[in-house]
Amino acid sequence: MTPRIETSNEKKLVGKRLTMSFANYKVGELWKSFTPRRKEITNHLTEDLISLVVYQPTHFENFKPTNEFERWATIEVSDFDHVPNEMETYVLPSGLYAVFDYKGLSTDNSIFQYILGVWLPNSDYVLDNRPHFEILGEKYDNNDPASEEEIWIPISPKSTGY
Repeated sequence: MTPRIETSNEKKLVGKRLTMSFANYKVGELWKSFTPRRKEITNHLTEDLISLVVYQPTHFENFKPTNEFERWATIEVSDFDHVPNEMETYVLPSGLYAVFDYKGLSTDNSIFQYILGVWLPNSDYVLDNRPHFEILGEKYDNNDPASEEEIWIPISPKSTGY
């Protein structure tokens, strides 16, 4: 699986967040709190949902299933003028990403094992310390093996070492 390399523009996001770990994974709880209220966000730019993860800088260097991170359930908005109660804002900075078009179950972690364990070490890039995210568009259907999403992994070029 070969990604396309894209530069993402800055995005303004509105949604909800939870701190979790892979050992205490609460993504279902997060989306159950966000999805019923997403229509309250009236200034969204698209219908696509964005599942965002903010990892600590050392998350993957010293990886343990108990390492905590922030997971966000969001949608992109034009501005922060109308943020519903109990929702928060997040500015996703612009940057370079490897974008993988994924088809399959969202519970199948083998795609991330491939990206981080096979593709990345053999690429001309290193993991960058910016949020990771998935775009859940009209072809996304949770728990359906035919579901499609885009996985955006933050990267930067490997140094040439001159």
